[in-house]
Amino acid sequence: MSTVLLRQVPVDSPVHRLWAGTKMVGAFLISLLLMLWPSWPVLGVMIAFLIAIGVVARLPLGTLPRLPWWFWGLIAAGALVNLPMGGAAVLRYAQVVVFGFVLVTASFLIAWTTPMGEVAPALARLGAPLRKLKVPVDEWAVVVALTLRGLPLLLEEIRVLRAARRLRPKERLLDRATDSPLIDILTAAMAVASRRATELGEAITARGGTGELTAHPATPTRRDAVALAVVLLACAGAVVVDLLV
Repeated sequence: MSTVLLRQVPVDSPVHRLWAGTKMVGAFLISLLLMLWPSWPVLGVMIAFLIAIGVVARLPLGTLPRLPWWFWGLIAAGALVNLPMGGAAVLRYAQVVVFGFVLVTASFLIAWTTPMGEVAPALARLGAPLRKLKVPVDEWAVVVALTLRGLPLLLEEIRVLRAARRLRPKERLLDRATDSPLIDILTAAMAVASRRATELGEAITARGGTGELTAHPATPTRRDAVALAVVLLACAGAVVVDLLV
């Protein structure tokens, strides 16, 4: 799959200027609606709403992922498995697939319009009420920040490993049958993740703790309230459309 993962698309738009917490709350409201009301009209309205957000965010078409053929083959295989149980089962399967696509698209919209450095401070601010219950909100936010910072590096190292495997000389048929590139990639990914986690832990210990997530944390403004109102109106409109259809 060739796409921009966990990186902000460098354009200026009203969606980019929103607070990261507002986008996460909006995605949560959409997912909550789809969990409670996963009908086709609601899914259609949410798809149109996400497309409108992408247009307002001025995201180029090249940002969209180009999924490999085997991904669509697996989806088709799932439909064939449900086919003997009748058309209703296939429709329900398609509904679940579309539901998953909507949630993944909402998550990608957050990643494409938000600097990853703003996600962890927003999570810490949203989880501030949990501090009264002695929940380690700041520590969790630091873990999220370090994970988001390390994932692009991990993906890049996996790409380098795959490219290096392609440059290896051709092996015999027997060796090729017993050699699994997936195992090598997963082993390398686990080794890299463990090494980076150890290095980050030593660095945090040397600094004396987690410290501040950011020197100048962003805060919600009036436009964030307007954006949440638009999301609520879209969710309410989807329910109304479903009741009228």
